[in-house]
Amino acid sequence: MKKSFSALAFATVLLGLVSQAQTPPPTSKLEASGGIASRVVRTKIAGVDVLAYPTGVKDVVTLKASLPAGDAFAADGNVAIATLTGMLLDQGTTKQDKFAIAEKLESVGATLSFEVGTEMLEINAKCLKKDVPLVISLIAEQLRTPALSAEEFEKAKKQFVGNLQRQLESTNFRAADAFSRAVYPVGHPNRAPSPEEFIAGAESAKLEEVVAFHKKYYGSAQFTLVAVGDLDIPQLQAEIGKAFAGWTGGAAVVRPAKATMTDALKEQSVFMPDKTSVSVVLGQASGLKYSDPDYQALRLGTAVLGGSGFSGRLMQTVRDKEGLTYGVYSNTDNDTFADGDWKITATFAPALLEKGIASTKRELTKWYSDGISPAELDYRKANLVGHFKVSLATTEGLAGSLLSAVHRGYDQTWLDQYPEKINTLTVAEVNGAIKKHLKPESMFIIKAGTIPGATSPAK
Repeated sequence: MKKSFSALAFATVLLGLVSQAQTPPPTSKLEASGGIASRVVRTKIAGVDVLAYPTGVKDVVTLKASLPAGDAFAADGNVAIATLTGMLLDQGTTKQDKFAIAEKLESVGATLSFEVGTEMLEINAKCLKKDVPLVISLIAEQLRTPALSAEEFEKAKKQFVGNLQRQLESTNFRAADAFSRAVYPVGHPNRAPSPEEFIAGAESAKLEEVVAFHKKYYGSAQFTLVAVGDLDIPQLQAEIGKAFAGWTGGAAVVRPAKATMTDALKEQSVFMPDKTSVSVVLGQASGLKYSDPDYQALRLGTAVLGGSGFSGRLMQTVRDKEGLTYGVYSNTDNDTFADGDWKITATFAPALLEKGIASTKRELTKWYSDGISPAELDYRKANLVGHFKVSLATTEGLAGSLLSAVHRGYDQTWLDQYPEKINTLTVAEVNGAIKKHLKPESMFIIKAGTIPGATSPAK
């Protein structure tokens, strides 16, 4: 989960599909049908890992980049510092103020934003081909020499706290937030600090802490930049070399030990008065990273149970047949850099809460015990591969997929290998992964909202 500072929103839980960027589709048959790796030009320039992929799209270029400077790196100190540092990147540099930067971008129709997640600071930009030099220079300037002014810092602290307080009114956020601390032990990067810790951290933060964090974690070590679209690759490489020359430092990605069992209560309730729904998270630590051998098998089986849309078993039964929920889905998550989690997320009316949970557990038990069928396997294979190929049909989707592959420890060949990895899965492999890695009888269940019979805790 990420926090965007072009329009900051504290980490939020999304149920359903994430909308795709509306970049014009590629015109090359090669791009549409595969063979991606052979077209990627990967080089090391001024310490930056650069992946460039030219497409048939005219004039448009998408840039995505990342460096390890997320919330996990603030774990030993003030938990809010990584986010506050990211919030200040687009608030001016030592060379020009935020208004001058905004005017330069707006005058050419370019966009540039920064997001802080658990592990990574990510940079997202889009521009016309002729404006690539400008955007590259601004990315480097904002990363290397942010102003970090006292005035903008005080504004960022108030904005941080205000947005978090608004998120505390979301039942989805509260359920997911509590789930992270139930599932992950202290010290694991996927364990979210409590909202109270974040608020206290932001309110007590000192500008010197931001300056020190920036100096320690911002640098070329493991900085990756992906460019996709109508590229002049020699020009791109020259601009990156010029903009990032002499930039050093930075940190490696946090690679924690596998999550150990916590002693948290298996069932927890977060009472929130006057809510029309209750959000529920039912799940456990999966013990798997995306790159682990059993991961794709478990992911496919999970999609059979509760994939996006209305085709999963949970939606077909708990919602369509029984009318007990607004939405119920299952997914694997938080597993790019560390072992992640497996969960079912659902939303119920308070009066239907217990019936809805019972129905969800019944379907989970049946799926776990009986496994998936050959017909379900074939359907989900086609669905996963099709969705993957559609995501590659935009410059933004392709750039994001290349960056994700790097994050997951692959090279660019993964994008060509993925369909085969999915299509070779068998029913036995999927059902075996479900049995091997999940334990429905010991899963955590977190409820957040106006829960019947519960009351607000005493203050």
